[in-house]
Amino acid sequence: MPKIAVVRRLPQPLLDQLGKLGSLALPAGEVCRDKAELHDLLRDADAALVTALDEIDGATLNACTRLKLLCNIGVGYNNIDVAAATAKGVTVTNTPGAMDDAVADLVFAQILAVARRLPQADAFVRGGLWSADSPGGFGMGMDVSKKTLGIIGFGRIGQTVARRALGFEMQTLYCNPSLVAAETASALQATRVEMDVLLARADFVVLQVPYRADTHHLIGAGQLAKMKPTAVLIHSGRGGVVDDAALAQALRSGVIAAAALDCVEGEPAVHPELLACPNLLFTPHIGSATPTTRQNMAMLALKNLITGLQGGTPPNVVNR
Repeated sequence: MPKIAVVRRLPQPLLDQLGKLGSLALPAGEVCRDKAELHDLLRDADAALVTALDEIDGATLNACTRLKLLCNIGVGYNNIDVAAATAKGVTVTNTPGAMDDAVADLVFAQILAVARRLPQADAFVRGGLWSADSPGGFGMGMDVSKKTLGIIGFGRIGQTVARRALGFEMQTLYCNPSLVAAETASALQATRVEMDVLLARADFVVLQVPYRADTHHLIGAGQLAKMKPTAVLIHSGRGGVVDDAALAQALRSGVIAAAALDCVEGEPAVHPELLACPNLLFTPHIGSATPTTRQNMAMLALKNLITGLQGGTPPNVVNR
């Protein structure tokens, strides 16, 4: 009977399904306390379910004696050393598509919250500053409707964001390394442009690219300088795509108006200069944080695992 490591506790019904496939190795608590406990769980496991918060590096993989299947609960997989896994004969899978709607919803929540200054408005009222003789004391926000939206990375999530933009009558620009079907772009009323053009024209710049060597600090000081001084940067993908120090400088100096980040480089630690920016909205990597989305992600990861354990090719292999 195969041994299945589950490094973060899942809902009991899912654990019950996994228990029918093999013996389970679970952390003592909800999650692994440290790297040592993670190593212990994986060392003699045949398959494992992990999340984006679990770093599976080369040293971890080299310590595994039987691991053949590593199923990531999440679409991003930069938490896994895929090259080391491939060299060791470990199949790596992810869960694309399960979180598209939830992330796109968050993107528009970020856009609206920053544009209409919702956190500041809440603090204004709670601070007792709202009075009959100063109704305009809070100041103005930005319009969203009929503005220009720029999406860098026009895959599933980027396209889902564009679909929501239709309801706001926004002009959508996008850049993407691969061609998008003409009928898809037409249906979304999206125009493909070079990234420099997008940065110069967009009122809201949304990043939806994976984190890889070629996207490390894709947005740095040079790119931020090409944006409008009234523009807003929205990032809900992976930390490391944005140069956080450069963003902090751009926000402090007025190079761009504001930003919203659901991820940062080196999270959960946050660059101290970012924390000092009042025109920056943080969320703690909550793009997939809805019950339905997390359930769908876990079920897709489970499907990958079941297929692999039964000798088939999982539907979402990232290292074919």
